[in-house]
Amino acid sequence: MNAEYLLHGETAKALYDSVRRLPIIDYHCHLSPQEICEDKPFDNIGQMWLAGDHYKWRLMRAAGVDERYITGDADWHEKFLHYAAALEFAAGNPLYHWSHMELSQFFGIDEPLTAATAEDIYRRANDCIRESGLSPRKLMRDARVETVCTTDDVTDDLSWHRRIGADATFPVRVLPSFRTDNLLLMRRADYPAYILRLSAAAGVQVKDLATLKAAVENRLLFFVQHGCRFTDVGIPFFPTAVADEEKANATFCALLQGKTVTDDEYLALLGHLYVFLGRLYRENGLVMQWHLAVTRNANTALFTRCGADCGVDCVGDMLCGGDLIAMLDALQQNDALPQTVLYSLNDANAAQIASIAGAFPGVRCGAAWWFCDHKRGIRREMEIIAENGTLGAFLGMLTDSRSFLSYARHDYFRRILCTMLGEWADAGEYPFDNAKKLARKIAYDNIRQLMEEHK
Repeated sequence: MNAEYLLHGETAKALYDSVRRLPIIDYHCHLSPQEICEDKPFDNIGQMWLAGDHYKWRLMRAAGVDERYITGDADWHEKFLHYAAALEFAAGNPLYHWSHMELSQFFGIDEPLTAATAEDIYRRANDCIRESGLSPRKLMRDARVETVCTTDDVTDDLSWHRRIGADATFPVRVLPSFRTDNLLLMRRADYPAYILRLSAAAGVQVKDLATLKAAVENRLLFFVQHGCRFTDVGIPFFPTAVADEEKANATFCALLQGKTVTDDEYLALLGHLYVFLGRLYRENGLVMQWHLAVTRNANTALFTRCGADCGVDCVGDMLCGGDLIAMLDALQQNDALPQTVLYSLNDANAAQIASIAGAFPGVRCGAAWWFCDHKRGIRREMEIIAENGTLGAFLGMLTDSRSFLSYARHDYFRRILCTMLGEWADAGEYPFDNAKKLARKIAYDNIRQLMEEHK
């Protein structure tokens, strides 16, 4: 990888030079706070890359690699060799870009990773890990990370966050985010057990909708006390109505008793809780994130064997624009619309979603998410935001990752951003000086300002 990678033209290079060393605020990720706290040095690059990265697992399955070398009992060396063989012919896949950028940025290795070079690169990378003592905290420092917002269940005790925050030797802020997926997936067979955990964590016996709300508010205030700035939900359902208190309570109590409720009853209860949560977020100055149009755990056999997040989630059906409008409008009508960021895994109606976001104050589209998080998707999302609103309010890149090496994706994003703005400047469509200011706003200033506003 050379210094001009993904940069097209001298203007793009100049813009990139102005933002490439800015700090990173990773406002949505899945890093483990326990791993950050314990800061154990990594053993080898196979472990670093393949222990929990379902992006890479999907690529290996698509290349026909046997599951033993993906999530099975093969050793890290064998898994790395199989990943290298799969990556060699994955032209156009963002993993091809990311993997080589990570090798260059963190290990100083610039040769292409192939089946033929894999043994040598594995050895050199492992030598670097040992000699440099690469650990979660060192990687974060080396990447100039300023803040990370992890993804944490409502019932989490945040003990690892507290320990990190008490360590004055570590300059990176590690903040929890309030993730409500398990709270809202109320038709799961194990939901009553989850409610028992919530009751214990909140000190409130949840027996109806009123006590559920009391428990959730208790937990949210606990998160806020520990620095929470963002909330999040990423379930494969979206409200189609907002039930009143009586109907919502009847549906929730039926679910607690193990009874079956209709789809319409569940989705209306979901709408009721979205309004309740939105008001709580607004009152406490939190940013609400909605991850939309996702299908989880499509392959039942792999899900049963490996559990969630094993690489069998998919792009969901296109979200109904009318439902999104109705939900945002209900939030605003009830004084329950906080600052909100929308992400859609299905980009079929991305322009419609951007236009809807522009109809409500404080609502904006987020970065290209997951299966859209590639060179074409990143640029397309920014173009849609520009065409329907203003890039000046865009919050820029996040990793959405479990890997401590994935900060290379911020560099990937900055290169794509600067090439796009550089092309516009070279074509006379936008002044260079403005492009330079805009690149900085998107790469760092906007998210930093939002973080400071929501203390």
